[in-house]
Amino acid sequence: MLNKSKNTTHFGYQTVNKEEKTNLVSNIFHSVASKYDLMNDIMSLGIHRIWKRVTIQHSGVRPGHYVLDLAGGTGDLTAHFSHLVGENGLVILTDINQSMLQEGRRKLRNKGILANVRYVQANAETLPFPDKVFDCITIAFGLRNITESHQALSSMFRVLKIGGRLLVLEFSKIESALFNKIYNAYSFQVLPCLGELIAQDPHSYRYLVESIDVHPDQETLKRIMIDVGFSETTYINLTGGVVALHRGFKF
Repeated sequence: MLNKSKNTTHFGYQTVNKEEKTNLVSNIFHSVASKYDLMNDIMSLGIHRIWKRVTIQHSGVRPGHYVLDLAGGTGDLTAHFSHLVGENGLVILTDINQSMLQEGRRKLRNKGILANVRYVQANAETLPFPDKVFDCITIAFGLRNITESHQALSSMFRVLKIGGRLLVLEFSKIESALFNKIYNAYSFQVLPCLGELIAQDPHSYRYLVESIDVHPDQETLKRIMIDVGFSETTYINLTGGVVALHRGFKF
């Protein structure tokens, strides 16, 4: 175990060198990519689809908009945004992990979603886009896996247009003590077993559970977004705080 310092960060409950975390997270998502959608449905009992639908409803995306689906994985949000932006808009599906990006490309092309979607493998901390280009940026269940989340949020702020909005959908802190106890039992005892049974990978799913536990709570993430420069920053709890949707604007 390393002493916590400016050169170290969390990897679940472990403390690792910052440069090491990116590779560790990448290996996890290479491992789970092919079963990612199936495991999402099983682990959340399908409720992740509702959480993502709420995100779309709060996006304000309209025809002609440019949207960045950051850490977009297998493209659930991108598929919806593609229909919303129409032929004059553009959605860029971005992920640091090549295996996840390939799964997203395959799935969207099988759905016939081609013309207004592009794919970019990129690190959220150093986005390879010009300043002030996107009307909306979403990051769903990806922020807690980023090594330097403050730097990534600053990078998102830079590439947003004036008047654009960021939506962060992420696991958070549950409001009810009883519900939290039940949820923790499910997360730490059941989910790794499901990971072993279905994906033959219990260790990756244990990391995912631990990464949720060490992720900042709702108010802390709100303050970080405000510190970066976002305005009118708010959040709503979904499923009792299992997930929170944070929204901030660039003015």
